Amino acid sequence: MASISLTKVIEKWKWENLTPEIDISKIKITQPDINRPALQLAGYFEHFEATRLQVVGFVEYSYMNGLDEEKQLEVYEKLLNNPIPGIVFCRELHPNELFRETAIKYGVPLLMSNKATSACMAEIIRWLNVQLAPCISIHGVLIDVYGEGVLITGESGIGKSEAALELIKRGHRLVTDDVVELRRVSADTLIGTAPNITKHFIELRGIGIIDVKALFGVSSVRETQNIDLVIHLEDWDKEKEYDRLGMEEEYIEYLGNKVVCHNIPIRPGRNLAIICESAAINHRQKKMGYNAAQELYQRVQKSLAQRREEEE
Repeated sequence: MASISLTKVIEKWKWENLTPEIDISKIKITQPDINRPALQLAGYFEHFEATRLQVVGFVEYSYMNGLDEEKQLEVYEKLLNNPIPGIVFCRELHPNELFRETAIKYGVPLLMSNKATSACMAEIIRWLNVQLAPCISIHGVLIDVYGEGVLITGESGIGKSEAALELIKRGHRLVTDDVVELRRVSADTLIGTAPNITKHFIELRGIGIIDVKALFGVSSVRETQNIDLVIHLEDWDKEKEYDRLGMEEEYIEYLGNKVVCHNIPIRPGRNLAIICESAAINHRQKKMGYNAAQELYQRVQKSLAQRREEEE
C-alpha cells in the first residue's frame, strides 16, 4: 500500500506542530481522503475512518469549546483513543490545553494551518491523490507539447531522446527522459513525473548526459504533466499496413486507463519533432470537436452523392 510520511506533508504545507513532544518520524498517511470529525465530537463513531487525516474547522472548534470540562474530557478520550495520523486545526485555531494533553497521552499529533478550512481540505486531497496514486515506471520520454502531454515510447536507441531534444529546442518542455513514473490519479487522468535522480537530464548516445534545465533554462522543463497522447516509435516495415486516415483511434492501457496511441514508423528523412507537434495539435483539435479524417470522409461522401445526382 502506498504511503507518505506525515513529516513530508507538514513540510509541504508548512504546518505548525503543536505537539513537538510526539515523535512523528514513523507516522504514515495511507489514504488521500480526509475527515472532519464533527459527528465524532457529537458521539457518533460508527463508520469512523480513524486512519484518515482529521481536519478541524471553526464549527468543530466552537462546538468543542462550548462543552463543559467533564464532557470535553469524555469526548476527547473517545476521539483521540484511535489510530489517527494527525489532526489539523485550520484558520490558526489553537486547541485548548485539555485537548492537547489528551492528544499527547494517545500520541496523536496536532498541527495548525493558517488557511481557511475548505481551501485547506481541497489542497490536501488534491495533493494526496497524486502522492498516493497507484504508480508504475515505464521506459519512454514525456514532453509537454502545446499543453498536451505526449509520451514517446519505443525500443531503446530508436530516437526518443533525439526527438525530445528537438522539441525542447522548438520551445516545448521536458518532463522526463528514459524513465516515466505514471500515477493513476482518477479513472480519467494519468500523471507522469520524473524520478528524482534523472530529473531534467537527457541521455544522448555519443554525447552522454545533458542537463536540459541548465542548457535551455527553467522554461524548458516542468515537474508533472497529464498523459494525453502516446506516440510509439517503431522501425519501418514495408510489409506492414499503417493507418493513413485515422478514422478510428487506437489505444494503449496503463493502470486501467486508456490513452490514445499513434504507431509512427521510423525511416530516414522523417522529422520526428514535427510529427509529434502535428499529432499533439491534431489530438487537441479532436478534443475541441474537429476531426480532419471525419471532415475528409464527409467531403468524399458529399462528392459521391453529387456525382450520382448528376448521372441521374
